[in-house]
Order: sequence, then structure tokens, then C-alpha cells
Amino acid sequence: MTADERKTLIAQYNDGYRVVAEALVGATDEQLDARPEPGKWTAREVVHHLADSEMTGAARLRLLVATDNPQILGYDQDQFARKLFYDRPIAASLDAFKAARRATAEILERMTDADWARAAGTHTQQGPYTADRWLAIYAPHAHAHAEQILVARGSANRQ
Repeated sequence: MTADERKTLIAQYNDGYRVVAEALVGATDEQLDARPEPGKWTAREVVHHLADSEMTGAARLRLLVATDNPQILGYDQDQFARKLFYDRPIAASLDAFKAARRATAEILERMTDADWARAAGTHTQQGPYTADRWLAIYAPHAHAHAEQILVARGSANRQ
């Protein structure tokens, strides 16, 4: 990945909270809990997933940058949704998502070419895992879920 590609992805990463927050403006409980299709997440569940994913991702990046060849643990996002009470209010999860993303962005913006080059480990599910790969995954993550939130909210009108 080039420095310019990283810069573009870091800008997208930095914009992630904004797009999610905008997707949630004016959301009612009915809209947060509308399931767009069987087996698809509600907007409320998406917000909790974003918080869990972001906190996990923040720890992953720190391991990649600060330790030699770390093992990056995978997790089952659907099991998180089933076991971590994704029916709860979203405010704390939004705060956690925002804070983890902001703190991690500060690290990303300070990483040198040498940091990017050495930040690598092994993911338990995906194999070799670098900071570049991490960035390529997490930069568009919030944007994709913001769209998912809008679709889920819109489905409340059809139910």
C-alpha cells in the first residue's frame, strides 16, 4: 500500500463516526429495532457491533504496532450479537465507538513508514495480518454499516 493510499484510508477511517452518527439522527426506537429481513441486523444491533468491532480493532492495531509478530484473535460477531445484550440502549456503544476510533486515529496519523512496514502478525482466522490490511478493513467499515443502519431504519416504514 502506498503512503497516498494510506492517507486516503485514514481520512475515511476518521470520517466513520460522522457517517454513523448522521445515519442515526432522529432515529426512533421503532426504527432502531426494525429488522430489514430475517437474519439481518437491526440498526440497534449494528451500533453495538460497531462498538465491539472498534474496541477489538483498536486493540488489534496496538498489538500490531507495539509488539513483535502478535497473534490477532478472531471472534464470532454473530455470537457477540447473541451474547452481549444487543437489545440495550445505544448511547454507551456510540460513545465507545467514537472514543476508540478517535484514539486509534491519533496512532494511525503518527505511524511512520517504518511502523507500517514492521506492524505485522498472524490472525487466528485469516493468517498473515498487517497494519495495512487492518486499515483496509476498518477504514470503510463504519461507512458500510451506516448504509446498513439507513436500510434497517427504512424498513420500519414497511412493517
